[in-house]
Amino acid sequence: MKVLIVDDHPVFRAGLTALLLQSDLGASVLQARDAEEALALVAANVDLDIVVLDLFMPGLAGPAAVARFGRARADLPVIVLSASEDPAEVRAALAAGALGYVAKSAAERTLLMAIAMVLDGDRYIPPFMLYAPAPAAARQPPAAPALTERQTEILRLLGQGASNKEIARTLALSERTVKAHVTAVLTRLAVANRTQAALAARERKLI
Repeated sequence: MKVLIVDDHPVFRAGLTALLLQSDLGASVLQARDAEEALALVAANVDLDIVVLDLFMPGLAGPAAVARFGRARADLPVIVLSASEDPAEVRAALAAGALGYVAKSAAERTLLMAIAMVLDGDRYIPPFMLYAPAPAAARQPPAAPALTERQTEILRLLGQGASNKEIARTLALSERTVKAHVTAVLTRLAVANRTQAALAARERKLI
């Protein structure tokens, strides 16, 4: 696994690099001090697996930075690692395309778990969001999302408890492609993980 850490604090980058190198994730790590440097590394390293991005840095930052990574490489997942625990900022980062949001106050194992979940095609939502009041728009009954035929096939297999490897074998796809589709399904259903996706799909009669 190849990880890109983007943070303007060198001591924090060094500590996070040490954590990843000592973990069981088998990580190699690249570092960038800002989003522009990071985007150059993304272009030069097609084998990158995930970006861990500070939300607020000099220059390009915030949800705009998250979205910029998505435009640079749509299949490259981004996890935001931020000092902010403002629910509005969490929602903005996720809406911009982040697949996870981890507070810097969280335990080290939380970040490692979030990375593993996102690489497996899930999203990671911080626990404090469970107690955050929903915005008015979110209280309205959700409309059934428009899924492609392939996404519906994958959603049906998710509902049967199939793993990414099993889905890839069944549909003759690569696991990377399956991960990308699973991520898209979670985003369209506005859920955090595969179990929630299956439940939401049944409630909305999508499968």
